Amino acid sequence: MNAEPANAPGATGPPGAMPHVEVRFPGSRDEQFAAFVADVGPYLLRVALLLSGDRNHAEDLVQTTFERTYRSWERARGTDPRAYARRVLVNLRIDRWRGARREVLAAPDTLPQHASPSHADAVDTRNEVVRALAELPLVQRKVVVLRHLLDLTEAETAGELAVSIGTVKSHNARALARLRTLLMEGRQ
Repeated sequence: MNAEPANAPGATGPPGAMPHVEVRFPGSRDEQFAAFVADVGPYLLRVALLLSGDRNHAEDLVQTTFERTYRSWERARGTDPRAYARRVLVNLRIDRWRGARREVLAAPDTLPQHASPSHADAVDTRNEVVRALAELPLVQRKVVVLRHLLDLTEAETAGELAVSIGTVKSHNARALARLRTLLMEGRQ
């Protein structure tokens, strides 16, 4: 994506807050958005897949995220469009969790396994982690994905999920303990 920050990286703001970074895109609105979709689409699909545990739900989330981001493109591109779209995606997923009393996720043994001889070990490890993530409670999975796979701080994760930092810390601790147990069981 041919975007350039308008501010210097040392922008000031409240502690733990993301600095305001205005991004400028060349071309028309549709060209800008098409470039954004091409750049951010795979990233958002990975995030949605990790949050939902189901490829079809993940693709629906990404599609809806792009629809909402396009409608608010002026606001999104005036800040950090990738963070804006991620926030939309997380909010959509939270809304679906709230709306569904019981949600059936793909069973961990039905997740696809893609292997190629050149990087089979890395793929096996990744699949093992994804399967273990699928067994976590939904709230814990959200925290782990945002904290450790997207590298958000505790404060940023709390802001994304609209919970306290203490809630993020407790869910993170429980989730990591459970993941350790699941991954150790998988290796025996």
